[in-house]
Amino acid sequence: MPPDRRPGKCVRVLLAEDQGMMRGALALLLGMEDDMEVVAQVGTGDAIVDAALLRRPDVALLDIELPGMSGLDAAAALRDQVPDCRVLILTTFARPGYLRRAMEAGAAGFLVKDGPVEELAAAIRRVLTGESVIDPALAAAALSAGPSPLTPRECDVLRASADGATVADIAARLHLSESTVRNYLSSAIGKTGSRNRMEAMREARQQGWL
Repeated sequence: MPPDRRPGKCVRVLLAEDQGMMRGALALLLGMEDDMEVVAQVGTGDAIVDAALLRRPDVALLDIELPGMSGLDAAAALRDQVPDCRVLILTTFARPGYLRRAMEAGAAGFLVKDGPVEELAAAIRRVLTGESVIDPALAAAALSAGPSPLTPRECDVLRASADGATVADIAARLHLSESTVRNYLSSAIGKTGSRNRMEAMREARQQGWL
């Protein structure tokens, strides 16, 4: 059943943030709001869905770069498994590609961490009414940047190369032939205007495509 959101009912919030001090500060600040209750705090992406299934929050406030599953992947998982929970992405990294991926994952909002807590509390209330809340400057940047030029498989290959893996290693991990891996890497390097795969990976991350 949908969460009870009658007047006077506290908004139940889940926090996902890998930095303990930041997580604790957010929980304290949101807990000072008369109409909010932080019902779950997690430090890894892998713990988000289980915590949401157990605690049934109204809103999940997710960082993007988390150990294990990313906040963007967790947003998509919540959309499928806990559809009554609205997702609000809160991140340090104002990257246009992240915003596009967050919206594709079903997030209702996207804010950067340098805003006042009052704005965050207001955003939580707004997404509960069905609004989408997006940082205006980031929205404008995302529109001007356009969609990611990389295919999902090119992204997979770049991610697999992050630790300096050889072409053979990447091929084994992704169950591809070495020639196919080379083709994907070459294409990604060309699309990012880079000289090699490490530069391509850095550029893709900087743009929020990975």
